[in-house]
Amino acid sequence: MNLLVVESPAKAKTINKYLGPDFTVLASYGHVRDLPAKDGSVKPDEDFAMSWDVDAKAAKRLSDIAEAAKKSDRIILATDPDREGEAISWHVLEILQKKKVLKDKTVERVVFNAITKSAVTEAMKSPRQIDMELVEAYLARRALDYLVGFTLSPVLWRKLPGSRSAGRVQSVALRLVVDRELEIERFKTQEYWTVEADVSAGAEPFLARLVKHEGKRLSKFDLANEAGANAAKAAVQAAAFKVASVEKKPGRRSPPPPFTTSTLQQEAARKLGFSAQRTMQAAQKLYEGVDIGGETVGLITYMRTDGVQAAPEALDEARMVIGNVYGKAYVPESARIYKTKAKNAQEAHEAIRPTSLARNPGSLRLEGDLGRLYELIWKRMIASQMEAARIERTTIELESQDGKTGLRATGQVVLFDGYLAVYEEGRDDAPKFGEEGDEEGGRLPQVAESASARVIEARADQHFTEPPPRYSEASLVKKMEELGIGRPSTYASILTVLRDREYVRMDKNRFVPEDKGRLVTAFLEQFFSRYVEYDFTAALEEKLDLVSAGDMDWKALLREFWQDFHAAVGEIAELRVTNVLDALNEALGPHIFPAKADGSDPRACPTCGTGRLSLKTGKFGAFIGCSNYPECRFTRQLAQSDDEAAQESGDRELGIDPVSGLTVFLKAGRFGPYVQLGDGDKPKRSSLPKGWSAGAMDLEKALRLLRLPREVGLHPEDNQPISAGIGRFGPFVLHNGTYANLPNVDEVFEVGLNRAVALLAEKRAGGGRPGRGEAAALKDLGAHPGDGAPVKVLAGRYGPYIKHGATNANIPKGKDPQDVTLEEAVALLAEREAKGGGKKKPAKAAAKPKAEKAPAKKAAAKKPAAKKPAVKKAAEPAAADGAPPWDEE
Repeated sequence: MNLLVVESPAKAKTINKYLGPDFTVLASYGHVRDLPAKDGSVKPDEDFAMSWDVDAKAAKRLSDIAEAAKKSDRIILATDPDREGEAISWHVLEILQKKKVLKDKTVERVVFNAITKSAVTEAMKSPRQIDMELVEAYLARRALDYLVGFTLSPVLWRKLPGSRSAGRVQSVALRLVVDRELEIERFKTQEYWTVEADVSAGAEPFLARLVKHEGKRLSKFDLANEAGANAAKAAVQAAAFKVASVEKKPGRRSPPPPFTTSTLQQEAARKLGFSAQRTMQAAQKLYEGVDIGGETVGLITYMRTDGVQAAPEALDEARMVIGNVYGKAYVPESARIYKTKAKNAQEAHEAIRPTSLARNPGSLRLEGDLGRLYELIWKRMIASQMEAARIERTTIELESQDGKTGLRATGQVVLFDGYLAVYEEGRDDAPKFGEEGDEEGGRLPQVAESASARVIEARADQHFTEPPPRYSEASLVKKMEELGIGRPSTYASILTVLRDREYVRMDKNRFVPEDKGRLVTAFLEQFFSRYVEYDFTAALEEKLDLVSAGDMDWKALLREFWQDFHAAVGEIAELRVTNVLDALNEALGPHIFPAKADGSDPRACPTCGTGRLSLKTGKFGAFIGCSNYPECRFTRQLAQSDDEAAQESGDRELGIDPVSGLTVFLKAGRFGPYVQLGDGDKPKRSSLPKGWSAGAMDLEKALRLLRLPREVGLHPEDNQPISAGIGRFGPFVLHNGTYANLPNVDEVFEVGLNRAVALLAEKRAGGGRPGRGEAAALKDLGAHPGDGAPVKVLAGRYGPYIKHGATNANIPKGKDPQDVTLEEAVALLAEREAKGGGKKKPAKAAAKPKAEKAPAKKAAAKKPAAKKPAVKKAAEPAAADGAPPWDEE
């Protein structure tokens, strides 16, 4: 009997069909061990010894693998064909060796670049041993990320409360976003003008641009104002022109190579609007397999790769498909051979391509993201093997009779579309003035040299220079790749961490740094500048590549890094928080203390006039405060102006309540702004709900808040009142002890009787204790193939999710809940269970006998809670959201 271990259960089922009854195929469900989030997981003083913990869910699966290994003669480790896959195979092998189940058994490693029958059977013919150089590269990366995150993050938490984490690559990626924002803020807009004219030279009119004025070749800023532009326009209108030259240049545009991980993420962002994470999730499913005619087939090759080369059989198939679909003219004389630029050949696998180009996108009818991404991959691969596009660029130079004024017209026409018939690579931003492509127009008319030309109409247009654009996902991934920061397989997780930790936000699909992100970057640049330098990070990546290639010892790399890094951390640990804040005041000054129009000191307190504004730290992060605290209590957020803050932090009258005749006040309290009716002993008060700005408060809004809770009407069933209000957990309607949530604050003031009755009925229909119930079902997917229990898509407080028994699984961001299929739901539920999802039923079962034996000691059963502080201390370096404080590559 043969045991084959893969990563995913979906893959296991498919491969088992291909290999037959002589094989048992089991899944590890991804990583089985990791460094625990506590001190001492990597021990620099013990030559970087590493302690690993087996994942709780993985323990059962590893036991199953060990049991199967006992009964097998041969164990084949077939995890993914990259560094991470090699590491998982090594972890599984280490665990099996510790369990002593490998005595006299053959252990081999195989890799499947695609999940098709031919690819699997071919790979099985070429087994090898685990590549320890790749494993050591993984160990070095894991240790580095742990040491940086675990050592640096606690320093951040102590010196800069409110910060979440720092990471070896994450922090450098964040610096890219922050540096771009600083470029934009420092940018000074400059005015410039252009003059264009509609010209006729014995044929249909065409557009020409002024390139020469008063005998001088124009540069971008020569026409700097309207007066100069109008003078140039008048010169064009008054001049008599002739065609000085007509130049036609043939050109060729060659197709781009097939996708790598990085270029797939970039193009999916540009063309499909996918995040890097969404792209990789869809690509993983296409690789692992989709049901086609009752058989699960992998549709693309492995999706984590730096390589652009394709297998010879794939090239032959591509040429055949091109000839059949587009014609022989679109097939080049020989196949196009692309060479990878990856620095580490061991990690440069075949490009991402369809496993069979005969499966065109239209014939598969894939759902949602899978269909769109597969079409993109198919078109890119087909285009990469097509004939180049042939174009003709034409330039017409026009000159006035006195030679002082010159116009130029440029045009481009495609003579043969070639690969453009299928695919054209996207670009992140439009070309700027003077860049390639800026002047490209369409076809120009046939004109003869020396022919007279007449200006039909001339126009002067005003322009302003624009700052560099913020990074999109595509352009940030491209920049990271250009600088050698991280590796393509890690980009999706890095960008996700930046968003999840709220260091950045997305605005029109562009990265904008949040204040806490700028603060962390400024801190690291001031005190750990070497470790957020682009060149240093790229050089470290190159050394890690040397480890992968077997040209550098991984522990020598760690020793070299740790010696300097540990010393730098020791130096900053001695600094007082006030020293840190003084340095950040200086570094962030232009952003947090912008210059005032009247030239006065931007750091002068607007409330007391004598205090000096400075960065302060509190439980919830950094803010701006006055040096005269506690006498002066002026505070504001980092990005808020003094005027806005003064308006929000100061008490003020909003007006008179027409019913009671009492004054309505807006006040600043310990827990935030609130409104108050009158000034008596116990005046009525109401806190401002989340999302309401104190600066935008007026009398009407204040009175609406003060009149809550309001009566909506009487319930038709029992004639009891229904009220609407805002409570600790948000807006609600209440009837006879049952609370039902309202989606937003505005609905508290607008909800009618019918809507309130319906919400309360839905809430009660969910069962449970009053005010609680199951979320509303959006879609019933049917019975789970494993146990027949129902699988539903529900609307939850934090978004739609899938429910099966005690297991809940999130629906990927961007996925329409109505598009989720039962097959997708089962896979997501299995993934969630593998990560530890679902209720812990055994723990409840264990607790039950205790309660029956000694009911009088129920309170004693709660004593284990006293151990919580110890657990918390052990896991102290974990970030606030439960994620480890280091990069996860």
